[in-house]
Amino acid sequence: MSIEAQSAMMHRPQLLYYGDDFTGATDTLASAARAGLRSILLFAPPDAARLAMLGAIDCLGIAGLSRSLAPTHMREELAPIAELARALRPTVLHYKTCSTFDSAPEVGSIGEAVRMLSPSMPSPWVAIVGGQPNLGRYCLFGNLFAAAGAGGEVARIDRHPTMSRHPVTPMHEADLRRHLAQQGLTDVGLVPWTCYETSPGGGVGEVATTSAVSARVDALRAEGVVNILWDVARQGDLPQIGAQLWSAARRAPLLAVGPSSVTQALASAMARGGQTSSDEIPAAQGPVLVLAGSLSPVTAAQVTAAVSFEVVRLDAARLIEPDGRYCREAAAQLAGHLRAGRHALACTVPSGARAAEPSANSSTDSSTEASTQDRAVSALALAQAGGRLLRQVLDEVPVSRMAIAGGDTSSHGVRALDAWGLAYAGMVSPGAPLCRLRSDAPALDGMEIVLKGGQMGGVDLFERLVHGTASPTAPLSA
Repeated sequence: MSIEAQSAMMHRPQLLYYGDDFTGATDTLASAARAGLRSILLFAPPDAARLAMLGAIDCLGIAGLSRSLAPTHMREELAPIAELARALRPTVLHYKTCSTFDSAPEVGSIGEAVRMLSPSMPSPWVAIVGGQPNLGRYCLFGNLFAAAGAGGEVARIDRHPTMSRHPVTPMHEADLRRHLAQQGLTDVGLVPWTCYETSPGGGVGEVATTSAVSARVDALRAEGVVNILWDVARQGDLPQIGAQLWSAARRAPLLAVGPSSVTQALASAMARGGQTSSDEIPAAQGPVLVLAGSLSPVTAAQVTAAVSFEVVRLDAARLIEPDGRYCREAAAQLAGHLRAGRHALACTVPSGARAAEPSANSSTDSSTEASTQDRAVSALALAQAGGRLLRQVLDEVPVSRMAIAGGDTSSHGVRALDAWGLAYAGMVSPGAPLCRLRSDAPALDGMEIVLKGGQMGGVDLFERLVHGTASPTAPLSA
């Protein structure tokens, strides 16, 4: 074994995960840290020197963007993750998907991810965890349900007001077995939620014995089932799932697929190396910067409620213009607000909707949907332009706290910064943790940042970012 390989093995984590976008990767980081696992999230696979610098950790995350990639590019993206898994030999490799499982054969294929990663793990079967109750995601008899926003009405995923109309990967099938079969995973067996809640008399309400669930798994394996889907009806299901997965993984290291509930389940069974992290965050100590690169209905409501901010509405089509003039003007305006001590929020609007010139700020309400949903503007080009805008603003005025809303925008925004990782700092809202940037650049190291997906967070999320969570936030306008 080489010296580099020996060094890597000395610092190998028990749990290695890859997030298919940056926002979801931070949610898994929070799940691990809150459970007491010593955790770090990196933006690229580490070399031996980085692992040595990190020291002893229980959970190592890699933030990626496979959710937005075609299969060919997914293979390029995931090959280093498979190699890292073979080198580190974690007990579990978690491929972290969106909690809504939105994916398609041609974009963000979960089936392609399994085909790439499963050969790197010795276990002959793959676990798929189908719900995340703390975010309002539930899987019952293989069918996925999701709340429409924090505390919103729960709908079957193919009838969800947003996810059924997703501009890139609309969810038209609620049965995850059928959904994954379209992506090449045709042999998916099910551990139904009723296995967890059976009493001796056949009723519900008591947790089933571990042997009963094990018998179900054994029966599926005897039938030759390779991919096993686990229902999740409530948060209390996760410890039993975690005990099963961890026990199996200790016999033969396992690939597990699903949202952050995979890590939540495993953390309940793993030996913890650190202390449980506090969730509370204090009020911001200076002006806060927010970049909302897309406006889902949930994010749009959060922007409307952001009464503490100067809101700059940007024309998506002009923001991606190659000469960069509009982007520079917008960056200058945002920097001006921050330099004057004002919180600043930049958000894009669809082509055809009225957007403010960078020199004429507007804080009026807008109920428009995401500019990434406007097919006239490339989501990738817009996300990359958002990253350039962010870098230009921070070059002018460093801030101590910021947020980026939108999966693609978060991925490209963070990659535009001179940073290599994130550590958990607190919880602003479920699915939207506050993280601390890790960078070799002193001006960036320690900066607090929230990376938020379109469906995540309560309506007052941006206000909580300003006022903190330890005390009530400032009153919000109706």
